[in-house]
Amino acid sequence: MDLEKVLKDLRVMQEGHFVLNSGLHSKFYFEKFRILENPEATTQLCRLVADRFRERQPEWVIGPTTGGVIIAFETARLLGCRAGFAEEKDGKRMVARGFDVADRNVLIVDDVMTTGKSVKETIDAVNEKSGKIVGVAVLIDRSAGDPGFQFWAPYKKVMENFQPEACPLCQLGVPLKRPGGKKT
Repeated sequence: MDLEKVLKDLRVMQEGHFVLNSGLHSKFYFEKFRILENPEATTQLCRLVADRFRERQPEWVIGPTTGGVIIAFETARLLGCRAGFAEEKDGKRMVARGFDVADRNVLIVDDVMTTGKSVKETIDAVNEKSGKIVGVAVLIDRSAGDPGFQFWAPYKKVMENFQPEACPLCQLGVPLKRPGGKKT
């Protein structure tokens, strides 16, 4: 499967001038909901993750809210195990709602990784509940650097990100778009 072609065909990979949820600016944006609105595409990508980590025998798949919830559910369905999520509560991400991951094999998944912040917070939340992390996967890795943990991604494309005050697109006057759910 040519993942880059799939992502372009689904209009996941967009070009312009964007402010990301992290507050960084970029020439490229990955609109994860173009994947998640398409059950067939979601299943295809989650199957790659499930096949990669099946031998590690995950008992739970946990993803951060929001997009990670759907990916966790579909990956868990394909693996035949339980799905849950790590949500923000009182300024901290936590595994709650009775998801019993203690002493269980946990696969952590997410949609698009830029800085790795939500995945790191999910790792911390699973560790706090004494889960045994057997792997970390993101569907799309657009990070430029080491996020501080090992992970696997079926699609990786390093995209340069800019601090707003040093953004060459701002300096050129390219109109800024604020996609996604968070307004930074």
